[in-house]
Amino acid sequence: MTFDPRGDPDGAPDGFPGSLFITGHDRLPYGELPDGDQIAEVSIPVPMTSAIVSDLNQAEFLQPLREVTDRHFDGLDEIPRVALLYLDSPATGPKVHIAFGQHFTPNPPAASHAWFDPNLSSPAMEGPWFLEDLSFYSITGYLLEIPSDWANQYAQGRVVGTGRFRDGGWSGMGPALYAYRPWQDDGAAPPPGSRLEATPLLHYQASDSTTEIVHSLAGYQHPDEWEGAAWLTTEPGASAVLFAGTKGTGDRYWYGYLNALDPARPCVDAAFIGEFPVCRAADGSECPASEQVECDAHTDYRGWWSSRFDAQFLLYDPADLARVAQGEIEPWEPQPYATLDLDEHLFLNPEGVEEEMLGAGDQRRFRIGEVAYDRQNGVLYVLELYADGAQPVVHSWQVQ
Repeated sequence: MTFDPRGDPDGAPDGFPGSLFITGHDRLPYGELPDGDQIAEVSIPVPMTSAIVSDLNQAEFLQPLREVTDRHFDGLDEIPRVALLYLDSPATGPKVHIAFGQHFTPNPPAASHAWFDPNLSSPAMEGPWFLEDLSFYSITGYLLEIPSDWANQYAQGRVVGTGRFRDGGWSGMGPALYAYRPWQDDGAAPPPGSRLEATPLLHYQASDSTTEIVHSLAGYQHPDEWEGAAWLTTEPGASAVLFAGTKGTGDRYWYGYLNALDPARPCVDAAFIGEFPVCRAADGSECPASEQVECDAHTDYRGWWSSRFDAQFLLYDPADLARVAQGEIEPWEPQPYATLDLDEHLFLNPEGVEEEMLGAGDQRRFRIGEVAYDRQNGVLYVLELYADGAQPVVHSWQVQ
């Protein structure tokens, strides 16, 4: 999801100008839905407060769902990851930048980043490109605009931020962020398959290099989910880098299944005991052997679980990321200066959709998704997943 300040020019003068570019239903593997993750543009109705989803104002399509990637990302359909960013750069004019990934790195590796024109009936996609030799798991989850003054001072003019968090810490044990510039000096797109330079701004240690919880986000858990990011600025000059997601906050977290009889108790996948630590306490220590068992009654949805999740914003000081960009500190050293809990503002799956997959109550996963930022008006848009049946709801926050 991304905000277009020039979108919906004929919309009502209601204080919420512009539009949102969004993606449709994810692709599904094995030919079940090979043409998912199409792109559409929707209007932004006036936000309202209600405890009843059906009372909310509804967005309307300005451009219907379309396949815009010219089949360059074919085959990336196993739990796809797609990020969008509208950016009107003087060098290129208005473009929608896209990052496209999936759950596992393809073999051979696939280029992950591109751009297309906002006119979805004639998108003229350029790319895709690689970002150096960076891990697929660290760069294909979210995109953000980096303020040009900051980018020129600290990141060689690279004004697009990209990153991802991959559960299990495969991307690094916390959100990652890199800066890149996807155009040449004359504003033209690089040739497809090019490897673009990138500046690291945030990258915690990945779990494929250690079995310990070290050089990580404070309070890190393997089931964490960081799905969206935005570089916030205000007219008085304040700024912060925000990551949005669903944080594992329970006393225990484990790789395996939801325990249907006692969801707060671990239910590990016994096949992986001994291959890696399948169960940990919140402090990162391994669970006792008595807890590393596969329960008799569990769901079929294997993955990382925590005994509790919370929807959260993480806020980082851009000055810390500047120190990383300048080589003064390591990419794993910055920590959030604030954490905001969002659950009191969410609907939290009122229809009980797919609870075996999502979890329920304290163990509800996948609470929020992508974010988009209207910098001029200071409005942050955030997707709440599975809020209207299987469909999302967009929340808005005023940034001050």
